[in-house]
Amino acid sequence: MPTFRYSAYKAAGAEVSGTIEAESLRDAQMRLKKEGLFAKDISPLGTGTGEVRGWRLRRGVSLPEQALATRRLATLLGSSVPVFEAVSALQEQERPGELKNILGRVRERLREGIPLARAFAAEPHVFNDSYVAMVAAGEASGALESVLERLAEFLEDQAAIRSKVSTALAYPILMMVVGGGVMLFLLAFVIPKIVVVFEQNRAALPLITVALMAVSHFFQQWWWLVVIVACGLALLYDRLRHRPDVQEWRDRMVLRLPLAGPLVQKLALARLGRALGLLLVSGVPMIRALEIAAEVVANRTYRSVLNQVKAEIIEGGRLSASLGRSPLFPPLLIHMIAVGERGGELEQMLIRAGAAFEKEFETAVTRGMALLEPLLVLGMGLAVGTVVMAVLLPIFQMNQLIK
Repeated sequence: MPTFRYSAYKAAGAEVSGTIEAESLRDAQMRLKKEGLFAKDISPLGTGTGEVRGWRLRRGVSLPEQALATRRLATLLGSSVPVFEAVSALQEQERPGELKNILGRVRERLREGIPLARAFAAEPHVFNDSYVAMVAAGEASGALESVLERLAEFLEDQAAIRSKVSTALAYPILMMVVGGGVMLFLLAFVIPKIVVVFEQNRAALPLITVALMAVSHFFQQWWWLVVIVACGLALLYDRLRHRPDVQEWRDRMVLRLPLAGPLVQKLALARLGRALGLLLVSGVPMIRALEIAAEVVANRTYRSVLNQVKAEIIEGGRLSASLGRSPLFPPLLIHMIAVGERGGELEQMLIRAGAAFEKEFETAVTRGMALLEPLLVLGMGLAVGTVVMAVLLPIFQMNQLIK
């Protein structure tokens, strides 16, 4: 019998949560009612994949998949297909996988009379706060189709950015992996055999050769220590990276880096402009839109500033004035927001600003990769050249002695 996770209210108003076994979502709801509980949210626990110590084993839903499903849903709704039938059609269209399972659960919630936004909200690992808030605003305003179209466009843009960054980083990462592998192979297998020849001839070796032999000897004798230290550092990093203070320090330091800092800033501004403008044009209130946009921006330094901006706006401040007090937001963005506030086109101006910073980010990534690739080739050439020189110099010296 399937197991469902639920959160519900008691008659006295206290909130409780737990799991319950039932034949279906409707059966789980009826069982909770018999126990005097009013269901707030019910979702299947481990659909087919099971759970192991609280970790759900699922393949996940990629951003392009989510964007395509959103686009298809908007198209169906634009063709006057009812929401339940549209979600059912999407679920039948999808190939077997996580997204098909999720759409099936969403369909069951819709069958129970739950609104689409709440049905999506029960799957937070796929549909985040911004997605749910925009769908809820679309339902409330009666413009769900247009909201879903804008949301699909936003997701497609985010997927395109990720794809471009991944493609740009693929070659440099491959170069570093191959270069590192070649160096380790030379140090661990080639250099030791050559060293034996030099030692047998008792030749005076150049400093570069002595240094390389010392490194090779270290890796031969203490490889296990290198592995232990590497594993220890990896475990320490995994432990520290979840601490809020470490995350805030890391994000603050990233913004100060010479090359990565401007890239991170442009990406944060692009996400902020796109997300905030899209939320506002979809009918989400300013305060709630700022809260969600702060979560969309991955950098915690920006999140902290946006939370301060939200507090100032609650007290009656203007968005342009509040953002202008922080050096994280360039004058161009502040001026565009101020013009949008005066002209009553704040939403569109934010979207335009986000698109502008997105273009700047893409251009900067392209230029950076164009510069990084020859530098990596040069670095690998110098590393391999150093090894070759360390091997050839003693050979030349031995030839001179023989002559």
